[in-house]
Amino acid sequence: MTEPTVGIVVNPASGRDIRRLVAKASVFPTAEKANMVQRLLTALASVGVTRALLSTDLGGISAAVLRALRTGRNAWPAVEFCEDPLTDSAQDTTNAVRRMVAEGAGVVVCLGGDGTARVAAAACGDVPLLPLSTGTNNAFPQLREATVAGLAAGLVATGAVDATRRASVLEVTAGQRTELALVDVCGASSPYVGSRALWEPAQLTELYCTFAEPDAIGLSSVAGQLCPSPRDEPGGVALRFAPLPEARWIVRAPIAPGLVVPVGVRDWRVLPVGEPVELAPCGVVAVDGERELELRDTPASVRLRADGPRCVDVTAALTEAASRALLTERNVTDDGHLAHPGRTRP
Repeated sequence: MTEPTVGIVVNPASGRDIRRLVAKASVFPTAEKANMVQRLLTALASVGVTRALLSTDLGGISAAVLRALRTGRNAWPAVEFCEDPLTDSAQDTTNAVRRMVAEGAGVVVCLGGDGTARVAAAACGDVPLLPLSTGTNNAFPQLREATVAGLAAGLVATGAVDATRRASVLEVTAGQRTELALVDVCGASSPYVGSRALWEPAQLTELYCTFAEPDAIGLSSVAGQLCPSPRDEPGGVALRFAPLPEARWIVRAPIAPGLVVPVGVRDWRVLPVGEPVELAPCGVVAVDGERELELRDTPASVRLRADGPRCVDVTAALTEAASRALLTERNVTDDGHLAHPGRTRP
């Protein structure tokens, strides 16, 4: 039997983009990311995970975990560091996740925002992914306490529960380049990628979403307020923006933390799985909220696919654990009586 193994990859740069300046978004400190990793490790050990693979970084996160390991006071799985050469770029996440998959990880937990989750999803293959929010816009990663997430990841990695779901993705193609988005693809009139983040509604031309939740942050919140689409439904949403005087709807949307602005929408429709859509001529295409592709007269298209990453469903995992009493034991005294009869299940 394969040793129960979980990979943990952390983006040290998540939560530090330009939206800290334009929208007063919070900064996610290195110390808290390191603490989250340690809480994950504690939870993983409690449900039988015996081996953890951890990414290394130049920001001090893996170093903090190593210092804690050296105290010898932690009941953690055996921790192995993925000591691949570091580039201080998204390639570090790709390399770490591929290494974890190759070494038998049953689940990969990634700490970052939508961009980090997108990179990890592209590298994890069919291994379940559990993204945790430590970024700016966190529409796809789950906002979960790391201890609870660690319990769910461990239960799935050990095979105790089967609680994963297949996410949809958007495939955007421009010339010879193809990118996958977990949340949204947006056309914008700005001519350059620049600082990547989008925060000016006047530049937006059209939006495609895999799902649109009313309580989301980021560009998908526009669709989430106007035409909600749950994650578990097969179809997505397509909408076209418009200048405010010409808009059919004006949505006050939280397109970034601390930034609620009126956004004009011309029309919207359901986006079926598999339907290719040609993007209108524009300057750049943003993928999961970050400008990624400079078109410069290059045609681009987008289509919704149902074969995205397998993701751990934390609620489903712990609900199944509760229904099967996987985290519960009867406490019986030496004389055979229940020590706490009022607090145990019959």
